Amino acid sequence: MNVSDDLFIRWMNLEHKMVGRFGKKPDLEAVLFLIGIQEFGNIKPKFTKEQKQDLIHVAVCSLLSQSGYFEYENTDDDGWPHFKQLRAMPVMGLKEQEDFIKDHVLLYFEQKGF
Repeated sequence: MNVSDDLFIRWMNLEHKMVGRFGKKPDLEAVLFLIGIQEFGNIKPKFTKEQKQDLIHVAVCSLLSQSGYFEYENTDDDGWPHFKQLRAMPVMGLKEQEDFIKDHVLLYFEQKGF
């Protein structure tokens, strides 16, 4: 079994848990949106398109802070977390970027006990 196969199996297990929890299979963007809401900590019945993009950005920064790419800086007056970039991301193709993020998502949920 290679690393890609392991990632695929772990991702499928996460999707299975998400289906059990939410009733449908989420794509990566939906998972990032959920993580963003979790990290933002303010659940609203509806978010604007811009807020949804901001939530996904918060999720990516939170995830990549696990590997030292970003660091939490502060929370603004509206409750939005802000991060500063500590180092540049490695150059990767689209598939490698997706796998990189998925691996960080899996680590995030593992640390949260999900």
